[in-house]
Amino acid sequence: MIETPHFFNIEPSPQNALDLFKDEWSTRLPDACGLVASRGPMRGCEDYRVEWFERIVGGFAGKKVIELGPLEGGHAYMLEQRNVATVLSIEANARAYLKCLVIKEIFQLQRVRFLLGDFMPFLRQTGERYDIAFACGVLYHMTDPVELIQLLSRTCDTVFVWTHYYDEAFFSSRPDMRQYFAGEAETRTVQGFTHRVHKKKYGPALEWKGFCGGGAADSSWMTKDDILGAFRHFGFRILEHVDEKNDNGPALLLALAKA
Repeated sequence: MIETPHFFNIEPSPQNALDLFKDEWSTRLPDACGLVASRGPMRGCEDYRVEWFERIVGGFAGKKVIELGPLEGGHAYMLEQRNVATVLSIEANARAYLKCLVIKEIFQLQRVRFLLGDFMPFLRQTGERYDIAFACGVLYHMTDPVELIQLLSRTCDTVFVWTHYYDEAFFSSRPDMRQYFAGEAETRTVQGFTHRVHKKKYGPALEWKGFCGGGAADSSWMTKDDILGAFRHFGFRILEHVDEKNDNGPALLLALAKA
């Protein structure tokens, strides 16, 4: 058979669609579906963090959800299984957005809408209000994380957050990672909240087609205390939080609601 670039000259299948992005996936699909995107450990379609948040807020059925940075659609898949009313997922990374569409088609997601673009200008101008916001793996990729927290306070009643945070002791013990943090911490004030951010460069990760970070060359990491303080400043109460160890830096799991 003659090889024709950009053509799949084989029987059509869902696996073909996944293979469009071969070696770029981060999400491992449910084993029961018989399809393979990644064989890695990130079970985005069976994520314990979503199940943790679900228990705290009493379920997602009938809720209107906005998801920031869906990556590859795994959490949107989970939310549809739990009978949400709607999910609006906004993804700025073009290749990640296309992977989300592949997941939507394969699993026939009916309540999820994926949009390509930056969720920050969307949040600045929208008049919509959402029952729940998902911000998993987002805050530490922002150039202005406190502005995001302020915008969430205007648009959402309940928020799910998983994020890395800056811990001086951890990064001092990891020179391989400390090298990506440039210079001294910067003091900022956003809407009356003063905090410090540590600039982190993405480095070689930017060259990978499956890159999962933000749209700038660097991002701003906050300490745990400043993250919790920012949410409190903008009117959230912390329903529950969990500190997690992670090879890429300490992480924080948060369930928040407007006070």
